[in-house]
Amino acid sequence: MAFHPVHVTMTSIDLVPNTDSLKVFLKLYYDDFLLDYSLYNQDGNLRDIDISTAFPAELMNKYINDKVIIIINNKQLEGKLLNQIIADNEMNADFLYRPEKKPRSITVKNLIMTELYEDQANLMIIRIKGFEEGIKLTSFETERTFRLK
Repeated sequence: MAFHPVHVTMTSIDLVPNTDSLKVFLKLYYDDFLLDYSLYNQDGNLRDIDISTAFPAELMNKYINDKVIIIINNKQLEGKLLNQIIADNEMNADFLYRPEKKPRSITVKNLIMTELYEDQANLMIIRIKGFEEGIKLTSFETERTFRLK
């Protein structure tokens, strides 16, 4: 396992131009993710998964939909994994979300590793039409709501 002194994830939420879809990009340390997943699903068997193995898509979808909550116009969205790349103990993953209506408000909640590390920082950037905001969510502040232009 690689050692790293920071506990951080980076997430971007972007409205895909000329569509009604949100593309969500997530970057995190894979060893931390495996530890957090073990806490999240204590009955799960991760014996065959290590820091060089892709994580099963159906397990990743459930984890992300429970840990990265995106609410548009008071309706929680469900994301679907598009792809993941694991290299040098970093995982990059893309997800697709589909809101039903034009976004007027967005609530984001990020619980990734907030039970694992007290100093966890989940950095997020939200870009929807003319709205752009960067935020830092932590173990103590896990959620933020924005009115969109």
